[in-house]
Parts: sequence; C-alpha cells; structure tokens
Amino acid sequence: MESLHPREIELGLDRVRAVRDRLDLSSPPFTIVTVGGTNGKGSTVAMLTRIWHDAGYRIGAYTSPHLLTFHERIRIGDRLATDSDLCEAFGRVEQARGDIPLTYFEFGTLAALDLFRKQRIEIAVLEVGLGGRLDAVNVWEADVAIVTSVGTDHQDWLGTDREQIGYEKAGIFRPGQCAVCGDPHPPQSLLSHARDIGARLHCLNRDFEIDTADHAWSWHRGGKVLSGLPYPAMRGEYQLHNAACVLMALDCLADRWPVTMANIRVGLTQAVLPGRFQTLPGYPRQVLDVAHNVEAAEALAHTLVAQTLAGTTYAVCAMLRDKPMADVARCLAPHITHWHIAGLDLPRGASVEVLHAALEQAGVAAVTEHPDIESAYRAALSQAGPDDRVLVFGSFHTVGVILRVLPTP
Repeated sequence: MESLHPREIELGLDRVRAVRDRLDLSSPPFTIVTVGGTNGKGSTVAMLTRIWHDAGYRIGAYTSPHLLTFHERIRIGDRLATDSDLCEAFGRVEQARGDIPLTYFEFGTLAALDLFRKQRIEIAVLEVGLGGRLDAVNVWEADVAIVTSVGTDHQDWLGTDREQIGYEKAGIFRPGQCAVCGDPHPPQSLLSHARDIGARLHCLNRDFEIDTADHAWSWHRGGKVLSGLPYPAMRGEYQLHNAACVLMALDCLADRWPVTMANIRVGLTQAVLPGRFQTLPGYPRQVLDVAHNVEAAEALAHTLVAQTLAGTTYAVCAMLRDKPMADVARCLAPHITHWHIAGLDLPRGASVEVLHAALEQAGVAAVTEHPDIESAYRAALSQAGPDDRVLVFGSFHTVGVILRVLPTP
C-alpha cells in the first residue's frame, strides 16, 4: 500500500472516485456520517458509534491514524477488522484499481467501504483524514456531516488561516442534508459555504447548546432537552463539544436510527480512545495524549491544570517537523518542569536537534535529548517521584511507541 503512490499525501478525488466506481461502491447500501475537523474527530466517532452499537445497529467505523496496528482503522461493531477481513478487502481494491495509483490512505479508505458493504453494516461513520473537500472519504455523499472544530493545522495543504481551512473542512457538507459544527466560533467561510449549497447547518451555541453542572450536563435544541447526561469518559472540557455534536447528529437521524437515553448514557460513559488524555494507573501518574497542534495543546494544558497533582510534570515529547513545535511548546511550557525529547524516525519526523531548537525558541531551557522515545520515557520515569506526573505527547507516533512498551494488563 505504501508504495502504490510516490507521495504520502496527494489530495484529490479523481483516483478514488474511479476505483470506487469500479468496485460498484458509488451508492453504498448504508447511512453515512462523515466526521471532519482539526481536533476531536476520533472522540466524536467513538461516542457516536458506541451509542448506535448499544442500540443494536450494525455499525462500521473508519478512523485514522492508528497507534499500534492498521486494524484499528476499521471497526465492525465493537471489534477490529481481522487479518482475513483486511486481506480480502485489499485484494478486491487491488484488483479494481488496475494501473490507478492510490495513496496509503486512499487504498485503506476504499478497503474500509468495501468491507462495510460485505459485512452488511447499517451505518458507516467515516473520519476525514485531512481537510475535507479533497479527502478520500468525501467521494461518498454524507447523510450527516460533522465538523468538530476548525484550527490551524496542515497549513501546507489546507491554507494559512481559519477562513481558508474552514472552507476546506466545510467541503464535506451536502445540499439539503444535515451539517453539524461544534466550533464555538466557526469561520465565516464555513457558514457561507453551508448557506450557498443549501446544507441544513446546525451550529453549537446557535442552534443547539449545552449547560453544565457539577455532576451532569444537558443538551437542548429549541424545545427539545436532554438533561441529566453523564460526562464523557474521555477527559477534557472540549469533549462536551464533541458529545454535543454527537447528540445533534443523532437527532438529525432519529427518524431512521432512533436511540434511547440509556443508549446515550452507555455511549458517553463507555466510549474511550487510547491517547486522549489517557491516564495510566499507578505512580508516578502517567498521561498519554496525541496533541500535536496549538488548539490541542491549549486543551491539553487546560486539562492538566484541572487534574489534581501534588508534584510536578515531566514531559516526553517527539513531533513531526511540519507541526508548530515552538507554538505547542509555549502552550505547555508553564505546566512542565523538565522536557525529555527524542526525534521521530519517519519521513516527516523532526530530529531531536530540530525539536530542541524549537523548544529554545519557545523559551524552554530544561531539556534533555535522548536517542529514541523509549529512552526519553524511561528517563522521565526515573526522574519523577510518586507525586509527580509524566506526560507523553506530540504525535500519534510518540504515543504509539509508549503503548507498545507498556506491559500488557
């Protein structure tokens, strides 16, 4: 898959559309919900699919990237795709594509939809890989499209500001269909695009709202109120915005796929994803988070402050070189005592020297370089006392390395 196209990222729909049509997948026999946004996509997919699964529907979920194995990207109900599932789907895509070059993501996307059809799923929830308008999942018509948030990430591909990026993300909206936006301050480009194409746009704090209390929260849209809701199992105040989008999407499809309050409670309290402020048991406290852009770093900083801690925080960090490393460091520096850093041995990975220079640019002085992420992690653990915290962040790749070395429960 990785060698089928000379570039890791190649935005555009023509290649995927052509292979889709050869697979006779232009109009799949299931409802499609597409989830885009800068941050919060994976959490939104997890909550939405968990609620529908609890309601008894056959659900397919396609997400990216993975932390440990490719199987994580494609779920059928509550299980990961198996080796045989993937090999059969890959074989069908390979036969259909002929001489059409596909990127790794495009190939996997086509395989996921092919497998969903074979498994006779009823609802597919598709996570956008990058942007929206030109992303591979956008060759399918979404019955509901969600944009969780609009931040400044992937600027080399999507534009230099929120207005340009918002337009790209709004590209998953469809005329006459429900569109949901969870960004409290959506860019005008997103609002205008939804209006221009005739999408039925529902915005957080405009068309649906949330109210919070100490032990529960409520969601309301006009005269409809869902009260006494449990907080999501995944930590962070921003998860409420994601959960609110989930409830709006459920409301849009309630006539076809109704759910109960019991289903919603199960989904909110049982949907979890590794690497989203994942706190490991034991001492020192260990937190794993895939935050890799400014908006995610700001949310991570807020959640770190909210977590009670008697000691100090030691960071383990490695990042991709096309991420705003210095800006991310500025967000988190006030909450970190010492940084243990390493390079990422990937084509887009930042070397330890480049990351160190970015930290210095951000005013961070207490830094120790290490030859790899595992060495940085073990050094941080040895430095931290029982009242301290070790924070692993910066990339899916960084968190994935640590998850691999953790002992199996």
